[in-house]
Amino acid sequence: MKVGQGVVIAALAIALVGCGVQPTGVIGAGEPASGLTRGMRLYYASANGLRGVPLPDKEVKSLDAVVKLLTTGPSPAEQRDGLTSLVERLLAYSVTGTGTRVTVHLDGPYAESGRDQGTGQLVCTLARAQSVLDPKVRTDDVEVTLRPSEGAALGPYRCAEFLNR
Repeated sequence: MKVGQGVVIAALAIALVGCGVQPTGVIGAGEPASGLTRGMRLYYASANGLRGVPLPDKEVKSLDAVVKLLTTGPSPAEQRDGLTSLVERLLAYSVTGTGTRVTVHLDGPYAESGRDQGTGQLVCTLARAQSVLDPKVRTDDVEVTLRPSEGAALGPYRCAEFLNR
């Protein structure tokens, strides 16, 4: 080793040892953050996949009302952020939910494949709404089935199937 390299290594060692930061034990910080994942969210489509938008000022009264909110589409500010709704074309529907099961009854055929962002919007929004209406139910456990009056039923689907794809 050259003298210059030895001096550099010695200087680094002194700097690291003498920086004044002393090791500490574990410091308790209290309970983990909570409350951020509760509350209603509408899921909209974007170029990067589905994105949940919180609705802190909206009270969830029924699953049908949540679908109606979803079909109105994102606000102008959310649209500027690249969000859009692909479920605006739903005309007649009714939604029922019990425990971890939600069923969307559609009057007529369902135009989507079932593996698209529009279906993901419905599934994730309704799973979240069901967990808000029944706090004993976790969003991740909710299964959503689409039952068009024409054609075969689609699902059941879970929200996780549509996120981060």
